[in-house]
Amino acid sequence: MAKLRFRHLRMLQVLQSTGSLRAASQALNLTQPALSKALTEIENAFGFVLFLRTARGLAPTAQGAVVLRGAAMLLEELAHLRTDASTADRFAAKIRIGAPPFVAQTYLSGVVEKLVNQPSPLRVQLMEDRVPALIQALQQGEIDALITTFPLQLLESGAGALRCIKLFEVQFAVVGPAKHPLVRSRRVDWSRLSQERWVMPAEGSMGRKLIEDCFTHAGLPAPLPVVESTNPTTGIQFIAAGLGIGIVPDMTLLRRSPLLAGSVKQIRVHPEPPSSVVALIFREGAANPRVALLQEALAQIFHQGA
Repeated sequence: MAKLRFRHLRMLQVLQSTGSLRAASQALNLTQPALSKALTEIENAFGFVLFLRTARGLAPTAQGAVVLRGAAMLLEELAHLRTDASTADRFAAKIRIGAPPFVAQTYLSGVVEKLVNQPSPLRVQLMEDRVPALIQALQQGEIDALITTFPLQLLESGAGALRCIKLFEVQFAVVGPAKHPLVRSRRVDWSRLSQERWVMPAEGSMGRKLIEDCFTHAGLPAPLPVVESTNPTTGIQFIAAGLGIGIVPDMTLLRRSPLLAGSVKQIRVHPEPPSSVVALIFREGAANPRVALLQEALAQIFHQGA
């Protein structure tokens, strides 16, 4: 293992992306025999086969997939280290945080303020995306940590060695345009909601799954949305425009938006959508001082608000 170098990790990445020794040798400007020999040496160093050689090319083995994920993470960290070193005279470090849009828009401004205004300021890079993409970015070392509703089903499906720390709980609410007749009702069931037009998050997202689960628990098929949007703020704007009803992850999102104040109101549905835990997620065993600084800022913000 001591003989392995970062160029070997780069070789593995190119082999994975090209899927064949021939294409990888061209990309790396190596002869095919030289690359084949290097791959054998890498596999001998690890003690197991990383790629299956098939008629269609190369396919990672189960062990190879783990090594490739680690290789991507190490190469990302090396590039990140260079960036930190080049700006060390101005910033303590650069921290890369992932969050779905509703978490970023509703909860992170105070956290980011803490990070950039401390005596040794940090640079903050925020990646806003759907949770599955953020989990993948975390595994590959493209972000340092993820703040999101707790994706238990993703973690149980082989998302890798990740550690989760609970921050707080979010209550979801069904909302509609202010003049919608259901807004004035004291109690609305899911059977009645199934007859309405819906504005929903994109298919496959955690917000969409929550809505579908609510209808499933009520013994009903989930309605097809008239509008889908990956951004909750955009979805709320469609609801305010009278295009349908929807679910917001937190009524705070409405209260903090002057443009939406009074145009969207809660529908009192029974049973209520379940609450969800928002957690800090990072790679298990990663001794990352940037994550420690983020944990400290999160603790200050959310303990103050508790």
